[in-house]
Amino acid sequence: MTSRTSNTPGAAGTFSVGGEYRVNRLGFGAMRLPTGPGAEREAAVTVARRAVELGVTLIDTAHLYGWGANEELLAEALHPYPDELLITTKVGVVRGGPEGWAYDARPESLREQVEEGLRRLRTERVGLLQLHRIDPKVPVAEQVGALRDLQQEGKIGHIGLSEVTAAQLAEARRTAEIASVQNRYNLFDREYEPVLEACEAAGIAFLPWRPVAAATGSDPSSALAAVAAELGATGPQVLLAWLLDRSPVVLPIPGTASLAHLEENLAAGDLRLTDSRRRLLDRGADRP
Repeated sequence: MTSRTSNTPGAAGTFSVGGEYRVNRLGFGAMRLPTGPGAEREAAVTVARRAVELGVTLIDTAHLYGWGANEELLAEALHPYPDELLITTKVGVVRGGPEGWAYDARPESLREQVEEGLRRLRTERVGLLQLHRIDPKVPVAEQVGALRDLQQEGKIGHIGLSEVTAAQLAEARRTAEIASVQNRYNLFDREYEPVLEACEAAGIAFLPWRPVAAATGSDPSSALAAVAAELGATGPQVLLAWLLDRSPVVLPIPGTASLAHLEENLAAGDLRLTDSRRRLLDRGADRP
C-alpha cells in the first residue's frame, strides 16, 4: 500500500473559529511532542515548525501536557506566531490527586492558570482557551464565567470546552459564547454524537481527540482496511477522511512526534469518500 503524501491540509477546507480565526480544518495535536532536552526536543521543534510550513493553522496544547512544558516547546518553536496560526490551550486540571492530576476550575485558580499559560506561550492573548474538564465541585456558570471575565479583559479570544455532554454545553452557553468543543470521537467511538450534532446546529467547532487510535492493529479484512486499500491510503488517513466528511464543523487534531507521520496525516485532507465507501465504513464500525 502506498500512503498519500501530498501534504495539503487546506484541501480539507476551512472553518471560522469564533468568527475570527479562519483555520484549515486538519490541525495538529502537540501532546505527543517530547519536551525534554537534547535531540528529541530538537526533533519536536522541527515537527512543530514543519506542521506550520505544510499549512497547519490550528495547533492544540494544554497545561496538562507536561505541566506547561508543551506550551513552552511550542513557543520555542513558533514564536513569534504567524498571524494565521491559532494555538489553543486548555486549563482546569492541576497537579495532585491519586492519578497525578485533579480538577481545579475555581475562578481564582483558572485566572492563575491562564496567566501562567500566557507567560509560557509568550503572548498577551490566547486565541482559543478551552476548559479541559468541567470541575464537578464548582458550578458551571462560575467556571465559564471566570473565563468570560478573562475574555472581557482581552486575555482570551474565544472560549471552548473539553469532554462535555450536550447538557453541559447548553448550560455553559447560557453564561458565555462557546466557540469550540474538544471531545473523544472517531469512527469507532461515537459516544458524543449528540454533542457533535449540537455543535453543528450552533456552528461551534468540534475538535475530536483520539481521531485515529482505532486504526492501530486493525483487522486487514475489515471495512477500514478495504477502503484504505481501494484508496491507496493508510488506515489512519481513512479515519481522518471520515471525520472530515462527517461534518463541516469537525476539525481533527491528530498528533505525532514523527515527520513522516505528520506528512501522512496531513495528506488525508486530499482523500474523498464516495457514498458507498462511507456506508461500508459505517457498517463496519463495530469491527475495527
